Amino acid sequence: MSSLTIGELARLGGTKVTTIRWYEQAGLLPAPLRSSGNQRRYGGAHLARLRFIRRGRELGFSLDSIRDLLSLAGRREAPCAEADRIASAHLRDVREKIARLESLGRELERMLDCRHGKVAQCHVIEALASPDTAESGSRPPSAA
Repeated sequence: MSSLTIGELARLGGTKVTTIRWYEQAGLLPAPLRSSGNQRRYGGAHLARLRFIRRGRELGFSLDSIRDLLSLAGRREAPCAEADRIASAHLRDVREKIARLESLGRELERMLDCRHGKVAQCHVIEALASPDTAESGSRPPSAA
């Protein structure tokens, strides 16, 4: 692949120029070569690495995890146990987030089970006024 400008790399990598600069500063992308006019020039390896980072971010991996996975990707003959450990830890985090979101969904459904028709008896207002009062059935103080 011929050398790419930062704009071309951003377009092909599906990201913004500022993101590429940030990845460089964070050490995720190696510094590119410079043209005689001091313009950044990127190659195919930069694009492949950028796509790797972007895919990792799409999957929700932290930048630290992506940094570790990039390091592992550079050692093709190394065992993949460390990559599996990183992905397993991320999967646990994702499952915990899903459980919290499902609990949140149930709470919102409970809040919406309001058939009183008046704000004075509204479950949504109760739940937002105080999580404890919504569950105990006591009324929040009215606004004066």
